[in-house]
Amino acid sequence: EVQLVESGGGLVQAGGSLRLSCAASGFTFDDYAIGWFRQAPGKEREGVLCISSSDDNKYWVDSVKGRFTVSRDNAKNMVYLQMNTLKPEDTAVYSCAARGSSCRPTIYEYDDWGQGTQVTVSS
Repeated sequence: EVQLVESGGGLVQAGGSLRLSCAASGFTFDDYAIGWFRQAPGKEREGVLCISSSDDNKYWVDSVKGRFTVSRDNAKNMVYLQMNTLKPEDTAVYSCAARGSSCRPTIYEYDDWGQGTQVTVSS
């Protein structure tokens, strides 16, 4: 059974940092791209960034470039989303999702999802 479990969310002040983790199991982790998506209240879920099976990073939200980075540890089946200089507009539920080896920006191209973790940035 494929499982993706996010952790690390919480409440942080603007300008602070958080590191989210995505723990994967039930599939050949090394062969899959992992995307990070977020859904803010009243908004549609959007793709934020992704790391491919070959460690290529794709950013789909310009506002996070220079602030968010994604990395993976294949030995631990983990993906990490480091979020720095957080802003109130980053407040959302963050979810990780898995698909084939390459990154894609839309939710429909991902097969498996975690339950999400809440990130709240106060001003």
